[in-house]
Amino acid sequence: MKRILITRPMPERVLAAARTHFDVEMRDETTPMKFGQMRGALALYDGILPTLGDLFSDEVFEEAEGSRCRILANFGVGYNHINAGAARGVGIAVTNTPGAVTDATADIAMTLILMSARRAGEGERMVRAGLWPGWNPTQMLGQHVSGKTVGIVGMGRIGQAIAKRCHDGFGMKVVYFNRSPKPVETEAQQLETLGDVAEQADFVVAAVPGGAETRHLVDAEFLSTMKPTAHLVNISRGDVVDETALITALQEGHIAGAGLDVYEHEPQVPDALTALENVVLLPHLGTAALEVREAMGLKAVDNLRAFFAGETPPDQVN
Repeated sequence: MKRILITRPMPERVLAAARTHFDVEMRDETTPMKFGQMRGALALYDGILPTLGDLFSDEVFEEAEGSRCRILANFGVGYNHINAGAARGVGIAVTNTPGAVTDATADIAMTLILMSARRAGEGERMVRAGLWPGWNPTQMLGQHVSGKTVGIVGMGRIGQAIAKRCHDGFGMKVVYFNRSPKPVETEAQQLETLGDVAEQADFVVAAVPGGAETRHLVDAEFLSTMKPTAHLVNISRGDVVDETALITALQEGHIAGAGLDVYEHEPQVPDALTALENVVLLPHLGTAALEVREAMGLKAVDNLRAFFAGETPPDQVN
C-alpha cells in the first residue's frame, strides 16, 4: 500500500477516503511545512497532499531526482506555492482541485462586495464596541450595489460564477478583462485592457490565478485609474494586489473601499490595513464550507488514486 502524507488536518470524510486506498499519515499542525520537512517528505512518502503555504520551491526539488515521492496532489485550485516545472523536472506530477471551489469562492466575492459597499464591517465594529448612538437618516451611508457596474479581472470558472451572481442577482452590468478572448454565458462585455476595467467599474473583483504573471496585476497605476467611488475585491491570491499601493489608495481616498479575503504575506496583515475602516478583512474564507472542503479533499484523493492506478489523474497540471 502506497504511503501518503497529508500536510494539514482534513475533514474526517476525506481522511476516511484516503485511508481506504493508502497508508496515511496526517500532520496535526495547521501551519505550513518547513523547508526541511518538505525535503524529508519527498524521500519518505510515495505521494503528498499539500496545500496553500507549503512552499515547494525549486530549491526543495534540487536533490529530488529519483526520490520516493512521485506526486503532489494539491488541496486547492491555486498551486503557485508549488514550482510545477521543477517538480516535472524530477518526475513528480502535480494536480489540483478545480471545480469544487467555484461557487463557494464566488459567494465570498459577493459577501465582500456587499460588505464593502454597505460598510458592514465598520457597522459591526461600532455595535460590538457599544458605540452605536441609534438609527438616524444619515448614519453610515454606503453605496447601492444593484444596477452598478462590476469589472471582473480573470474570467475563468470563478470569474464567470461571480458574473452570473452580479448580473442575475443584482442587475449589474458586467465588464471584464481576460488575457485571451473569452465568450461567456452571462451577458457581459470583454474590454481590451485592464485600464478599461479600472475606469468603468464601480466594483472591481480580482479572480485570476496566482503566479509570476499576475503578481501586482492590480498596482498603483490600476488603482489610480479607478473611480474614487469604486471598491476593490480580491478573492484570488494576495500578491495579485500590490498591498502597499492599495493601502495608500485607501488612506488617501483614491478609492472608496476594499474587501480582501487574501493577503500578500498572509497570515501577516499590515497594521496599516487593520487600522482602516474602509476595508473589509476576512481570514481566507473563500472555500471555508464543510461541503466544499470535503469535495476538495476527495478530489485530491481521487487524483492520488488515479495516479497510482496507472491512470492520468483527472486534474493533472504538469
